[in-house]
Amino acid sequence: MTDQSLSLPQLPTLWRRVDKAWLAIVLIPLLLAAFDPGQAVPTVVFAIKALGGTAPFILFAVLAVAYLKATGAETLLARAFEGREVRMIALAALLGGLSPFCSCQVIPFIAALLAIGAPLSAVMAFWLASPLMDPAMFLITAGTLGFPFAVAKTVAAVGIGLAGGAFVKAFASSALFADPLKPQPKKSCCASSCGTNPFSGRPEWAFWREGERRATFRHSTLENALFLGKWLLLAYMIEALMLEYIPADLVGSVLGGTGFLPILLGALVGAPAYLNGYAAVPLVEALLAQGMSNGAAMSFMIAGGVSCIPAAVAVWALVKPRVFAAYVGIATLGAIVAGGIWGMIA
Repeated sequence: MTDQSLSLPQLPTLWRRVDKAWLAIVLIPLLLAAFDPGQAVPTVVFAIKALGGTAPFILFAVLAVAYLKATGAETLLARAFEGREVRMIALAALLGGLSPFCSCQVIPFIAALLAIGAPLSAVMAFWLASPLMDPAMFLITAGTLGFPFAVAKTVAAVGIGLAGGAFVKAFASSALFADPLKPQPKKSCCASSCGTNPFSGRPEWAFWREGERRATFRHSTLENALFLGKWLLLAYMIEALMLEYIPADLVGSVLGGTGFLPILLGALVGAPAYLNGYAAVPLVEALLAQGMSNGAAMSFMIAGGVSCIPAAVAVWALVKPRVFAAYVGIATLGAIVAGGIWGMIA
């Protein structure tokens, strides 16, 4: 007789190893089939059609990011932290809003810069802008919410980075930003970047000449295609559920209309409701269709983007809680301001 108790300790390990996004993608149709059979197939069809409509943007974004990774273009990021402090802040905010690299990839790089004395102002500018926009997110946002919204979010990302960097520079000598690093920063990195410095060397634009770079291109293409595909498929399923089960008048009454309150609520709701920057796009599309105001949509995406787990952990791992609190505060205020501006011009 098999001792079933031997397998019980393995359950927590198995749960940690399961990809929660794929699990949700499987469970949603199954739960619908059990509790609302008539909605199961339409939800899946809606998600697949929506994913197909976004596919050209996903393909272009995946290939663009893979090209940048294969060429080693991330080495250009280090140049933002050279020269005068004002120049560093400006370039860090600009590159943070445009670079295609995830938060965990830049942790070792930022840790090294802080350790050798790079100004916290420039680092803060990069950290604030980086999780808000990248080439893939821009294309998906433009394809779903429109080109003007994507441009506005990019401008907001760079603007918040600039404002945050300027704020830290102005109060660099205060108790808030004095001695900002934790005694022993937590080391963290993506699996593909552990043990190496991805910011050394020079870009090789003709990457196909080297076998290792071709392998990087293939790996990055597959990795990002699966990543974007699963999150967008899940997001489109959730969008279908929102459109079906959440009353439009409820969304309109809470997050619709004009004024400051919907924008503030959008920023406050954005943090806990955010999946990630890519999955948030279809969710915002559904909320807009149900009456969410344009300003609230912008504040939702920006506040949620900065406070999402990968971005927040990247900051928390290296700096003291007071600096982390400043990071969250600057981001939240920036989200409200950006939402207000977009609400007036959209």
